Amino acid sequence: MQMLGSIKGICRLKALRNRLLKRLFKHIVLACLITGTSFSQSQLNTFLKPSDSLNKSRRNTVVISEASIATLTLVGLNQLWYADYPKSKFHTLNDNNEWLQMDKLGHVYSSYQLGRIGANMLAWSGVSKKNQLIYGSTIGVAFLTVVEVFDGYSEEWGFSWGDMVANVTGAGLYVGQELLWDEQRFTLKYSFHRTDYAQQNPDKLGNGFSEEFLKDYNGQTYWLSFNIHSFFKDSKIPTWLNVALGYGADGMISGTNTNGNEAKTYQSPYRQYYFSLDVDLTRIKTNSHVLRTIFDVLNVIKVPFPALEFNGENGIKLHGIYF
Repeated sequence: MQMLGSIKGICRLKALRNRLLKRLFKHIVLACLITGTSFSQSQLNTFLKPSDSLNKSRRNTVVISEASIATLTLVGLNQLWYADYPKSKFHTLNDNNEWLQMDKLGHVYSSYQLGRIGANMLAWSGVSKKNQLIYGSTIGVAFLTVVEVFDGYSEEWGFSWGDMVANVTGAGLYVGQELLWDEQRFTLKYSFHRTDYAQQNPDKLGNGFSEEFLKDYNGQTYWLSFNIHSFFKDSKIPTWLNVALGYGADGMISGTNTNGNEAKTYQSPYRQYYFSLDVDLTRIKTNSHVLRTIFDVLNVIKVPFPALEFNGENGIKLHGIYF
């Protein structure tokens, strides 16, 4: 029972992390919207245009804003969550066998996207490419590492090396491409559709769309979307056309620990692999920096397209439009 309680606690903590990351993302979007109400369209376009050289005012604003949001989020997490559980000596936890690794892909995705946003905001302020990669693209790893350390000192959970590997992988995917190609030819994206599993275990999988969007791993798909034109620049292939490879899982009511103590809560779980087309919104040509900013924000989500699904349960399945 103690082991089961710990597993449930881990799942609730991960759901809370996801909500905090979502709120952080919403703050960034909200800042753009507020800015839009304060300036005329031309002024807003000028404001959103990246600086050609270092703009210290912009840089300071970015640094202070990111540090403040991260600090407030971590303090709130410590006070609202960890304070209710006993502390312990620093220890680790092996949760690599849970959720058919869907949670680990969530860490890769979160680290990649937070790093991408951090680097882009520094680029907007005119910071050098080197410093964008050093201080911007690593913000996701830094934030998530602090959360893992909190876990390590909590008696209920533990520091997960699997999560840390996933966090570093996400940041590495961004930095590696910038160093190799000076662009993101491979992009991580997310899609979601509702399932019936959440009704069977709403505590872990969510109650209502907003919770299920973050907690129901059965409805989540993580995509590696790669741009075709970037590899064939002399071709007539549209610059925005991508091919996407997706990974998901189905049949999960709960996670399982390394001993398989919760394996009975699964309903014939299986992995899903997808092939589909996608659109890289950041490669749509426009002179409007307002639209570029909107496209950049929306590019975290995969554009719905027909998709082929491959799995060991049903073989090959065609989806007319896959979300």
